[in-house]
Amino acid sequence: MNNAVAVATEYFDALAAKDYAKVAGFFADDLVWHQPGANQFSGTHQGADAVNAMIGAMMGVSQGTFALSVRAPLMANGDLVAASVRFTGQRDGATLNGDGIDLLRIADGKIVEAWLFTEDQDAENAFWG
Repeated sequence: MNNAVAVATEYFDALAAKDYAKVAGFFADDLVWHQPGANQFSGTHQGADAVNAMIGAMMGVSQGTFALSVRAPLMANGDLVAASVRFTGQRDGATLNGDGIDLLRIADGKIVEAWLFTEDQDAENAFWG
């Protein structure tokens, strides 16, 4: 198995298990995270601390219900790994239920850059506010 795929597999397994301490261990200190859309979490986040804070805030907004699962085998091209994902969440009567692609660049066993894509950005923007 490609080493980048092995790292990504462990990362997504930890994310699915909501083991955020383990998730944080996969982030390079100088991580660059590209969050799509026009909502409170959108934009480029610099550094593991900023990304961990964003994930924590997402869990807060979703009242702990935000979840992400991988829908198909991971695909690799060198140090890039693409994952077809499904994400869900609930808050105050609103529901998030969508598909997307997470593209991760992995180096030295850590995620150094991430680009997220969503099938319905308007719905995701409405959910996150």
